[in-house]
Amino acid sequence: MLNPAASVLRNLLVVAGISVFGVLNAESVHAQQATDSKPVAPVSYYRSVRPILQRNCSGCHFAGKREGGLSVTSVADLLKGGVAGAAMVAGKPDEGTLIGNVSGEDPSMPLNGTPLKAEQVLTLRTWIEQGCVDDTPAAVEKVVSAENPPVYTRSPLVTSLDYSPDNRLLAVTGYHEVLLHTLDGSAPPRRLIGRAQRIESVAFSPNGQVLAVAGGTPALFGELQLWNVAEGRLLHSLTIGTDSLFGVAFSDDGTLVSVGGADNRLRVIRVESGEQQMRMDAHADWVLGTTFSLKSDHVISVSRDRSMKLSIVSNGQFVDNITSITPGALKGGLADVQRMPAAEEVLAGGADGEPRLYKIFREQARQIGDDFNLIRAYRRFDGRVTDLDISKSGALFVAGSSGAVSGAARVYTVADPNKVVDLPGITSPVFAVSMRADEAQVAVAGFDGIVRLYNATSGQQEAEFSAAPLTSATAAK
Repeated sequence: MLNPAASVLRNLLVVAGISVFGVLNAESVHAQQATDSKPVAPVSYYRSVRPILQRNCSGCHFAGKREGGLSVTSVADLLKGGVAGAAMVAGKPDEGTLIGNVSGEDPSMPLNGTPLKAEQVLTLRTWIEQGCVDDTPAAVEKVVSAENPPVYTRSPLVTSLDYSPDNRLLAVTGYHEVLLHTLDGSAPPRRLIGRAQRIESVAFSPNGQVLAVAGGTPALFGELQLWNVAEGRLLHSLTIGTDSLFGVAFSDDGTLVSVGGADNRLRVIRVESGEQQMRMDAHADWVLGTTFSLKSDHVISVSRDRSMKLSIVSNGQFVDNITSITPGALKGGLADVQRMPAAEEVLAGGADGEPRLYKIFREQARQIGDDFNLIRAYRRFDGRVTDLDISKSGALFVAGSSGAVSGAARVYTVADPNKVVDLPGITSPVFAVSMRADEAQVAVAGFDGIVRLYNATSGQQEAEFSAAPLTSATAAK
């Protein structure tokens, strides 16, 4: 109910032929016009445009792939365009191909992806209208590609290793790339160079024909790469999420690949098509390791949230926590999980430094305080367990560990938790281990960038080499 003064004002306005709502609307219009008259703030290519293109477009359009002849990884590439012409024309957003492809009711790009949001399209359009200004810092302008490979003046930190099933190659992570080393040293390493700055995990397919590479550019995008090993050809570059990916693993038939992420999600991807089969969102922190059950109908994932979870591949349904849910049962997050070759059992390790073997499937009802699925625990490291690999027969496994400034690695006998072989000569944190398929050798690497090869039975070191080819600082300049 209006107070008397308001009633009098309303009556006067009505007599004057003006409604209260008309006055208010007029004021709103004037306020909007004042707002519209303000100059639009400059849109930053590096901070605003680049992230949109990296996350949504660069999987198909970068130096190593260039679908339609187009790369979107630099302003120069966008102006140059591809087969269909320039992606953009400075000051004229409707004359290039970019805006037309990503806008409208049914945008054609990203191909088979989620359409850009209206505000993202507006950001692109405004930046083009403002003249396509490139504000990329000089320190990051250099584009890494096969034609312009990384140059190392010191060995790069190694985050992952994997032997090929035929025992001939060792895949080693570097900056923007994976290096395929021959074990006999007969040739320099082959270099598989991609978009992701940081590579977190590599795995050969069971037949050795495909290499899966997980990583990303932190806080910008996650990327899963699938490479044809023989040809060194990139089959798929899948942009997934807005942060790095971890813990890549193949199903036993090689048709599926699982991967975790810093977005707390587990995903399963079809190798042939690159399409997502499932996604599981039940973890509360980064998913760092994944593996499949024997029948590949379930996938197991471990996380910094101190849990190992079982999920159904066909629909992403979370089934169970394999580890105990009792507070304090695990002293920290889990970093890796590997399945036994011929049993529904998995080996896991993490922050508490103790590798543990678990049954995958629960055989009795859960009770608070139990750790029923635990089969046995193995000798504890002083630091955290960072990586694990089980031998092809399931008789042995190798584990690596990292402390603040130190590291260690051991070969364990699966059936006897007291039978271990400590690997010598390791003085810095270990982040990556792998066991050769013939079980004769293990590879260890980490913070110092040196790959060390050991006899798996005796522990004697057999060779060592830099993860990447080195160039003198003078030559690099």
